[in-house]
Amino acid sequence: MNLAIRDIRHSLPRFLLTAIGIGMLLMIVMGMSGIYRGLIEDALLLVDKIGADLWIVQHNTRGPFAEISRIPLKTEDRLCAVPGVKSARAFVSHTIQRERNGKPLRIVVQGLSWPEDKGEWIPITNGRCLSAGHFEMIADQSLGFNLGDQLPLGKNIYTIVGLTRGMVGQGGDGLAFFSLRDAIAIQFDTSGEAIRLERDARRSRAIQQDIGNTQPELLNRAASQNIPALAGPMVSAVIIRTEQGADIDKVAETISGWKDVSVHTADNQKSLLLKGSVDKARRQIGLFRALLVIISAIIMSLILYTLTLDKIHDIAMLKLIGARNSLILGLILQQAIILGGLGYILAFYLGKWIFPLFPRRVIVTGNDLVWLAVIVLAISVLSSLLGIWKAMSVQPNEVL
Repeated sequence: MNLAIRDIRHSLPRFLLTAIGIGMLLMIVMGMSGIYRGLIEDALLLVDKIGADLWIVQHNTRGPFAEISRIPLKTEDRLCAVPGVKSARAFVSHTIQRERNGKPLRIVVQGLSWPEDKGEWIPITNGRCLSAGHFEMIADQSLGFNLGDQLPLGKNIYTIVGLTRGMVGQGGDGLAFFSLRDAIAIQFDTSGEAIRLERDARRSRAIQQDIGNTQPELLNRAASQNIPALAGPMVSAVIIRTEQGADIDKVAETISGWKDVSVHTADNQKSLLLKGSVDKARRQIGLFRALLVIISAIIMSLILYTLTLDKIHDIAMLKLIGARNSLILGLILQQAIILGGLGYILAFYLGKWIFPLFPRRVIVTGNDLVWLAVIVLAISVLSSLLGIWKAMSVQPNEVL
């Protein structure tokens, strides 16, 4: 019988308990890798799903995912006239927080250019796309809504007509899709009292000017809501798709000549996301992952060293009866690999059970599992060196 297996059977409960501890530690390493990948996936999800060729944003800004961007809605019509542009759609995205059933509810409001964009590209798991320009919404299942539920936002009530899964923002909050006009109305919702105070303030400013005294009719207009001088609704960005075969760089160069907007490609938006709003979190998780790997190696080394100390008498006896050093070396090395292998298997199955319960997505890919297996093998071999060194220093006379 293999000497390592025989020794494991001799102290099976202790070995299994140690393997469980190693497995839980490796599960955390696996989980940190999954959180790291899930963070990147969530950050790039919306950019990938929308599939725009160019993002048109406020001049000298980096786009709606990096900072606040405001451009007029009419920019959409201007872009449609650019040669090579197939379609242009306004993009509105902002986060709101409300209270539902006594708990905070954070929603990433996403506007769709209805009726051109009814949400057909959204992976709907239940229900349908938007069929009306107002008072309908598609919500991610993480928000806890059911089909037919109604949600009051601002001065209107919206009905959930579709449900999707896995559509979250870069902060992990669920997405909710509205028509563009509804998304703008939610973003710029103002109470009746605030509107009244603003009208009074406009009237007061008009009274203080000569034009208000010479043209009293302007005072009545200042107290109304429809004033031609007031700007129209603003959007976060306009996304465009180019015609097939069109030169994207040439289209971008044409739009870049406009002094009121900036142009970014889809790849540039992804780069800004990874190097901007999620960069510090990404690096911090990566650092924790590296530290956990080092800690796992140290803990396994100490465990194998302790197991070797418990076998000092047996190792001395083996040397006394003439056992080769390779036999003793194989005993410790094989136990280290078995311990690492059991820990890896436990980490895998524990992760499959626990990771879906995490509040954010944990994405563990096949490549991550292969790399972790290689790391566990390397840790097992390296951590056995301390036990091997101790075993090689044991003298046969120590059995006495």
